[in-house]
Parts: sequence; structure tokens; C-alpha cells
Amino acid sequence: MKLFPKKFPNDEDGQVLKMLYKQGVDFNEPQDVEFFIAVPDKQSGEAVLKSFKDDGLICELEQDDETEEWTCYCLMKMLLNYEEIIDIQKRLDGLSIPYGGQTDGWGVMID
Repeated sequence: MKLFPKKFPNDEDGQVLKMLYKQGVDFNEPQDVEFFIAVPDKQSGEAVLKSFKDDGLICELEQDDETEEWTCYCLMKMLLNYEEIIDIQKRLDGLSIPYGGQTDGWGVMID
């Protein structure tokens, strides 16, 4: 399958999409996209999780063993669309900022 050049915005999200495109990820098929939300502590993370759950999102809270930092992970099956990824990050920020959280990137597991 030959990939033809595709234009992506010149920012961090655009660069991730470009990398995925170059690695042959099918942009016509929904992918499992995981969004990362940094939170200051467990209590804040639990409040963010409740806010996400109330908004219909399925997420989990984990603490990194080495850094001891807390992160909420939200997995969504979606097409890799720049505008939609930006919109979701804004939505997650809106739900998490009141509790000291903020989006901290996203990723796609590839084979």
C-alpha cells in the first residue's frame, strides 16, 4: 500500500498524526486513542474520574511507580481526525481543570 503525502498542522498533535500516518496507520478505520490527563494527586484524580464518568467517559486513574505522578487515562475508539482530537482535549481540560488536572497528550497503540 503506497501512502500519499498528507498535510498535518504544524503542532505537537499534527506531528503525532504525521508520524502515525507515515507508520501506515489506517486513518479510515477507528483506532483506540488513549488520552492522558495529569492530576496533582489521588484525591484530585478521583474527582476528575467522577467528572469524566458523569460526562459518559470511561477512564482509569494510575500512579507511576517511579515518578509517583498521577494520571487519568481515557480510551476512545475514534477516527484519527485532528479537529476531533483537539476538541476532545479541550473537553477533557474543561472537565479536569477545576480539579487541578490538564490534558497531557494522547497516543495510539500500533502493531
